Amino acid sequence: MRLSYTIGLSFLLCLQSVSCRYLYPNQTGAGDVFPLLIDATTEELETGLERGLFTSLDLVNAYTARILEVNSSLNVVTELNPDALRIAAELDAERANGTTRGPLHGMPILIKANIGTADRMSTTAGSFALLGATLPRDSGVAAKLRAAGVIILGKTNLYGAYYPHQDPSGSSSGSGVASSLGLALATLGSETSGSILSPSQVNNVVGIKPTVGLTSRALVIPISERQDSENPDVMNVTLDSLRDAAYLLQAIAGKDPNDNYTLAQPFDNPPDYVGALNYSSLRGKRIGIPRNLVFEFEGNGPVLDAFESAIQTVRRAGAIIVDNVNITAYALDQYLNGNASLIVLEADFVSDLPQNYLSKLVTNPNNVQNLADVRNFTQTFPPEDYSDRDTGIWDEALGLGFNNSSPQFWSYYQNNLEVVSELPDLLTPKITRIRSRLPALVGTPVITVPLGFYPANTTVTRNERGTLVEMAPGIPFGLSFIGPAWSEASLIGYAYAFEQRTMVRNQVQPYLVPNAELKGIVSKRKIVSRF
Repeated sequence: MRLSYTIGLSFLLCLQSVSCRYLYPNQTGAGDVFPLLIDATTEELETGLERGLFTSLDLVNAYTARILEVNSSLNVVTELNPDALRIAAELDAERANGTTRGPLHGMPILIKANIGTADRMSTTAGSFALLGATLPRDSGVAAKLRAAGVIILGKTNLYGAYYPHQDPSGSSSGSGVASSLGLALATLGSETSGSILSPSQVNNVVGIKPTVGLTSRALVIPISERQDSENPDVMNVTLDSLRDAAYLLQAIAGKDPNDNYTLAQPFDNPPDYVGALNYSSLRGKRIGIPRNLVFEFEGNGPVLDAFESAIQTVRRAGAIIVDNVNITAYALDQYLNGNASLIVLEADFVSDLPQNYLSKLVTNPNNVQNLADVRNFTQTFPPEDYSDRDTGIWDEALGLGFNNSSPQFWSYYQNNLEVVSELPDLLTPKITRIRSRLPALVGTPVITVPLGFYPANTTVTRNERGTLVEMAPGIPFGLSFIGPAWSEASLIGYAYAFEQRTMVRNQVQPYLVPNAELKGIVSKRKIVSRF
């Protein structure tokens, strides 16, 4: 449990679906059809709750059973909320009295372990240094979830579920894997640069990295105030997968006086993200293809082939394809060979971790006051597994000798803005250099959707440590829509239009899927209630 470098703050929306939802009806009696939880939608669950077919207590029990089935193999969930059943009962009582807080009322959701909650769960970002620390209140995004009637079921940590020992790819991977297996209606991850987009790509889900400032980062363990953004992971979705993502983004977007970046939003109320779901969204839109940012390496031919096919799909949907929308040679050189982006991130981390999080703790058992304290704890506490899992990036950050309030910082930040001040609407595959890192520099949004899977003849390739599988038959890859600041509604529309025309996520299923379903939970409850 170490504080991950890519903790990030950008809550993605990850969605996953299966084509055979109703081939085998999940029934307990005449007319009682239960949606399979691997792809149950918000609207399906809401309808079941309204009809009294099941309760929020049933949902908590069903999702908990699914987690317990796979967690020993995949290490997805670090802890379950000990108050989840009580909260579910309270929300069921509200519903019984005719009160609902919205479409997410009584829905269980998992959140990443760096999202602060003022309850009996821990907020550690994977670090023993923060175990037992407590907060004065919920993080901004957790508070919005509770206000919307969400049940925070637990926290996520991690193998991927499409190949044994698959690298889940990124610090939000626990959220990605949990959603791909239907361990909750939705999950919240976080991103600084790729921590949502990358797990989404390799877990066959939709991921949304929003504009920095669309969602509150208050009391979420930070890295960089200029790059961190928060967004939901919603992965149990069917033919309308982005619809669930839009519901969740709607619930957490908006201004928060505890995060001044949200006060720069150009609207008093966020746009209607559910209303942005339009099959014709791509018609007449100009979509750029940045060819000098797309590259091939061994084994990625299938990704490039799928990308070219995707371009034609987007064109047939009515978009105007503008090919070779390339960034300048200077910008490309600075991006590939310069170090300004890393220095900005590191200097932000040195300042933001103590100022925006550690200083606000109510209790701090290990007395970690800054990044140096966290590094020292990590290097001397044996369960942290140092030096096999080193603190190199923290060493670099502390070695800068300055933070984001120092005069030296400004020139590096301005360099970032020169490299890419604003991005137009772009379409890129998994293997592009731009997919996550360039939007991260300026805090602009990206949506990634499933594009395809590596074929059966793919050579199994492991990561640099040799511990996890990065490439293998059946592992998914994705397509990204990139846009300018505050363009989430447009990007949701583009991604929805592409998704509805392709539905590639249905072509391959995870190798490990839990069996617990609402049908069994409700049946057992009814049997017990007879005695």
